[in-house]
Amino acid sequence: MKVIGLNASPKGKDSNTLRLVKAVLAGAKDEGAETELVDIYTLHIGYCTACGTCYAKGECTLIDDFPDLFDRMMNAEGIVLGAPNFVDSVPAPMKALFDRMADAIHCQMLTGKFGCSVCTAGGSGEQEVVGYMNKVLTTLGTTVVGGIGVAIGRDPAALGKAEKEAHEMGKKLARSIRGEYSYPEQDEIHRQKREYFCQLVKYNKERFSHEYDWYVQMGWMK
Repeated sequence: MKVIGLNASPKGKDSNTLRLVKAVLAGAKDEGAETELVDIYTLHIGYCTACGTCYAKGECTLIDDFPDLFDRMMNAEGIVLGAPNFVDSVPAPMKALFDRMADAIHCQMLTGKFGCSVCTAGGSGEQEVVGYMNKVLTTLGTTVVGGIGVAIGRDPAALGKAEKEAHEMGKKLARSIRGEYSYPEQDEIHRQKREYFCQLVKYNKERFSHEYDWYVQMGWMK
């Protein structure tokens, strides 16, 4: 069981968001998970050009760190997203990562994985950012086990409490991977999304040839 944590803060080791991501990973590790931490700001992830090559061939024309990071995500059973609130959204490197995963969304490539999100903010908007990141995970096919946001500007002591909550969420993440929790409502959402994207890919079979082959390979094509 492997859990990967992605931290999208420009503050490096001084990042408050990093503290929450580490707490989630520590909780997962306590439950037996192998963990990996990635600082997205140390990577080069270019902006999606919407060329559509990934739909047709399953590869990207850009040469950067995205393919390696995506492979590491695919090799994990759990994914933790961490970001500070940047104007009610995530910092640019995290958004660039999301935008580069359009093929993964069409193919629902993160189906069967579990995830969660954490966010720190100065004064507000932390819950909205957590909700956004968790929605991205859901859109990719991931089952979400929770999310934690904390506004440190309103209460600096709140970060310590949030770390404890994040540690417990990490335990829940690992236990969910082991099958100790069930999420029937999300299972139905995932079923509907797969059906929707299956029809989209089938309708665009000639342009989305790689994705059509993926659905056939997965046994999802109807």
